Amino acid sequence: MLRLRTASLLAFFFCLFATVLAFGQSGDSGLRKNSSSASSPQPTSDQAPAATAPIPHDAPRISKQTRYEIIRDFETQLVYARTAFPMGTKGLRLKEGVITPNGEELQQALALWGPAVKPGDPAHISFVQIKDDHIHFEINGGPIRRKKWYEHIEVAGTYGTPVTGPGAPQSNPHGSCVDLYFDKHVPEMTAAQLRDLLHPVLDFNARNKEQAYLDTVPPKVKEAIVAHHVLVGMNQEMVLHAKGKAPKKVRERDGETEYEEWIYGEAPADVDFVRFVGDEVVRVETMKVDGTKIVRTEREVLLPEADKDKEAKKEKEPEERPANAPSLRRPGEDAQDVPKPANGPAPAAPMPPPDIPQPPSGPGGILPTR
Repeated sequence: MLRLRTASLLAFFFCLFATVLAFGQSGDSGLRKNSSSASSPQPTSDQAPAATAPIPHDAPRISKQTRYEIIRDFETQLVYARTAFPMGTKGLRLKEGVITPNGEELQQALALWGPAVKPGDPAHISFVQIKDDHIHFEINGGPIRRKKWYEHIEVAGTYGTPVTGPGAPQSNPHGSCVDLYFDKHVPEMTAAQLRDLLHPVLDFNARNKEQAYLDTVPPKVKEAIVAHHVLVGMNQEMVLHAKGKAPKKVRERDGETEYEEWIYGEAPADVDFVRFVGDEVVRVETMKVDGTKIVRTEREVLLPEADKDKEAKKEKEPEERPANAPSLRRPGEDAQDVPKPANGPAPAAPMPPPDIPQPPSGPGGILPTR
């Protein structure tokens, strides 16, 4: 009996010792794992995202599951614009990294319809539609106002007359859109690959508006904006990012040239006078505290601008008029484009045709009535 108790006690202590030893080994392995994970570098938000693999040319057509994932991932997502979006149903078209319209055509669309989003402005993707050969993205509500679900409800009143509740006021849509086109069909892709394709127009990695705007300007302009310095050749948007809103603005005329001057600072500190002709900085004058005046008029940065020669040519070309265009000339007056002799009288106006002769009176004739 005593031997049996001793054996059971030894077995109990052996099991307890084995359990404690196993727990200690697992704890040591967990500590080693935590220490190794802590020592390994973790990716931060400041690091640039890794480049994704390009979409292969023989990629199959996008699947139904991927359609749902892209729509769920991109709709209502906050992004930053890398280019200007004109208001209206045309919007922008993006194919193989090329944006259309661009250059002068884009400036004309912005002047005609107004900008929906400017470079660097935050925007949200409000609607995504995947079609056969392109993906349609609507920005800031899109160019067309969509009805809410409750605006489609109708309640039948007396004698079957439909009665609807007071709807929301019809607001004017101020959004835009961008269409991402592919060669044959919309291929199978990941969300990261789609973000890379949209990078020319939308920035998904910027943390704020300032960073998103700085990524759209040339490197020299970016350095000047970060240093709060104005260069001759900048536009008004760049000056606003570099110096902020001007406390004082003055409009003057130099001969036949009208200009606007933005004044930054007050004495006894340094004062900067930034002169604009149109949207371009043409002169920067700095008055130092010690009375020194520094004037810069040489162009320091070259920005893409509209082709002014084409615009001047269009102004010189005569305006085409249809053949049946209405005129305010009186009957018998010469048109303005009719050649006239330099000296001498003008040609006489054509005589009206003579009256139709009356039939002679006589037997069987018709007598004139009095």
